Amino acid sequence: MPKKLFKKYLPSAEKIKQQKLINLFGSLLHDGNLWHLNRRSARGAFAVGLFWAWIPMPFQMVASAAVAIPLRVNLPLAVALVWISNPITMPIMFYLSYLVGTVVLATPLEPFAFEASLEWLRHSLHSIGKPFLLGSLLMAITASISGYFIIDWLWRLSVKKAQLAKLLRKKKP
Repeated sequence: MPKKLFKKYLPSAEKIKQQKLINLFGSLLHDGNLWHLNRRSARGAFAVGLFWAWIPMPFQMVASAAVAIPLRVNLPLAVALVWISNPITMPIMFYLSYLVGTVVLATPLEPFAFEASLEWLRHSLHSIGKPFLLGSLLMAITASISGYFIIDWLWRLSVKKAQLAKLLRKKKP
């Protein structure tokens, strides 16, 4: 079941509430729907978290939380998913975003060496900025929509499999 799998790896509500930047949201964090895990909250959390994972900015977790709270989707899942972009995956994600942007804008590829720093980002925005940022936005939208529908489908499939297994257990003598 997806619910059991997600709950196994998600941080607890208390752990998330201890984060200083997340505490900026104060009493908004008391909404029970932010901590409830069901198909609706999971697919929405995947959409939010995957979107912000592709946006090249600091404090992605805060941005993800800021969107997850008014949408009332699962906050731990939305915040955890932004860690798909991490120092190990960022070079690949950034280069893929840049490639997508150059294809869409029909611009030639500029050579660059990725560095995980704000200074690199500031310097590189002059030469590769437009294709990189457009590609990041397009990848964010694509990942968000794909994640939403894939999780919805996987959740429904899991429920149907559980129902079928239950039916088969009842039929056994």
